[in-house]
Amino acid sequence: MADVARREAPLCSEQFGSGAARGCRPAADGSLRWEAWGRRWWGFSGAFTGKPGGRDGGGGVAPGRASPPLSPLLAMFLPQGFPDSVSPDYLPYQLWDSVQAFASSLSGSLATHAVLLGIGVGNAKASVSAATATWLVKDSTGMLGRIVFAWWMGSKMDCNAKQWRLFADILNDVAMFLEIMAPIFPICFTMTICISNLAKCIVSVAGGATRAALTMHQARRNNMADVSAKDGSQETLVSLAGLLVSLLMLPLVSDCPRLSLGCFFFLTALHIYANYRAVRALVIETLNEGRLWLVLKHFLQRGEVLGPTTANQMEPLWTGFWPSLSLSLGVPLHRLTSSVLELQQLVEGHREPYLLRWDQSRNQVQVVLSQMAGPETVLRAATHGLVLGALQEDGPLPGELEELRNRARAGPEKESWVIVKETHQVLDKLFPKFLKGSAQGLLPSSTV
Repeated sequence: MADVARREAPLCSEQFGSGAARGCRPAADGSLRWEAWGRRWWGFSGAFTGKPGGRDGGGGVAPGRASPPLSPLLAMFLPQGFPDSVSPDYLPYQLWDSVQAFASSLSGSLATHAVLLGIGVGNAKASVSAATATWLVKDSTGMLGRIVFAWWMGSKMDCNAKQWRLFADILNDVAMFLEIMAPIFPICFTMTICISNLAKCIVSVAGGATRAALTMHQARRNNMADVSAKDGSQETLVSLAGLLVSLLMLPLVSDCPRLSLGCFFFLTALHIYANYRAVRALVIETLNEGRLWLVLKHFLQRGEVLGPTTANQMEPLWTGFWPSLSLSLGVPLHRLTSSVLELQQLVEGHREPYLLRWDQSRNQVQVVLSQMAGPETVLRAATHGLVLGALQEDGPLPGELEELRNRARAGPEKESWVIVKETHQVLDKLFPKFLKGSAQGLLPSSTV
């Protein structure tokens, strides 16, 4: 009995990446028999029998029981080490993102069919040179728009990746709607598809930039390249499925404009809904201006720091582009002062490595950062600016800030520098508590 128990006891165990751990037991013929101790829903489980002298010992490896056929398929489309190598919100986001990509692929086939029809494909009277000229004008308009939009908005997409992602997909639906409507108004056909292509190029810039920001959020083991590559594989698979369905759908709806338009509206509704669910599923653990304002407002009112999930659920997706307070970090010093008196007022009371100016009439805060300013200083400067913005709004505030709000509303605007000076003293008490709550995992501190 002791010999049997010794033979049945595992000799060793192994675990590769985030896969299930497997124990190794000796078989009767002296070979090693590997069995899974745990099981994960994506597979890679089962027992495997390795003959002595396999790849680890010089011979072959014979499976004792085949693994589920779905396992290698999923391994082709999921990052190595999934789910431990990606963020917890990876799977729900990718599922909804695949749904929206499928709907967009079908809508795109309807739009492409309309554009080719408008250019003259299948019409013997259509001019090849005219169609070529139209296509070149359309492409050149989009290229110029891509350059201008990247210059204008490129730096603002990192901090508001969710809002810009949603904006890009809605704009893409608008562009495809213009393409479908273009053949109905042949006089304005060239102008319509030029506007549509301009919108699509803006979509490509916004979508690509936000995809990079989201990939950085999802990758947890310095595996951005793997996460990005597998996302491309998933998108290719969905596009292929959309292509096959389009081949079946187009012959059914191409001869009936109303049916084609009805299909487009249904797919557009599905596309927008799936996009909203995908973006809402994201739980980004860093602070942008919108999330910082939500967390700070909750802290000032209740003395608690919101967690990442709650803050992301409360973050506005449709109105996140236009905050009530205009907060600018890292502005040049010459934009804040033009006289010695103004410079003295800015410096007075500022013990932190930043200078702040508050324009009450415009509800605008501008911050000059020192070269010694680190992430904590930048977070304090942003918090300082948002606290000043809170003085312009209604709602409960701590006693010191409530008194400052009454003074700010009653006093002249030219004395706003005095309020700024006194909010420094209030922040000396409040900010360490706020920072401690953030550092305890409720919402990690980050730059805005």
